[in-house]
Amino acid sequence: MAAGIKGLARRLVRLLRHRWAEGQLHRTLPPQALTELERLVALSEQHHTGQIRICVEAGLPWSYLWRDAVARERAVTLFGKLRVWDTEHNNGALIYLLLADHAIEIVADRALARTLPAAQWQALVSDMGAAFQNQHYALGLTAALERVSLLLETHFARDPLLAPQDGDNLPDAPVIDPPP
Repeated sequence: MAAGIKGLARRLVRLLRHRWAEGQLHRTLPPQALTELERLVALSEQHHTGQIRICVEAGLPWSYLWRDAVARERAVTLFGKLRVWDTEHNNGALIYLLLADHAIEIVADRALARTLPAAQWQALVSDMGAAFQNQHYALGLTAALERVSLLLETHFARDPLLAPQDGDNLPDAPVIDPPP
């Protein structure tokens, strides 16, 4: 009985933390930071055949919170919903930040995931975490974007004879929830 009450209390505290984070999101990443991230994604994709999406959520949806889902599950779901997996060379990447849980995830499609050992992907995430701990969210996202872009340029360079837009079929703007 006591364990059930503790579990319910833990879920309610997490729910409140996630809903509170919604009010903090737009102070964390102001419009000019989002515009710059969009510009950097577009610039990056001129040099490789991959697709990069950035997604920042203040908190998880209620259904995720109720079943104690983790940020990785949400990131993988969004990887599919945002169609990051739908690239010709299986080389899309989602950079995901969940503010309420201070969670960072990078979901890389099959071909891109094979370019680095899991430990190096985790090191990239840890570097982002250091920037976020100091409240430098735009800086952390920019650094992650630059490192993922470098991987894509190294392993999936764009043919210079192709038009820069060939294969660039996903929006470049970061996905923000709740939206501004």
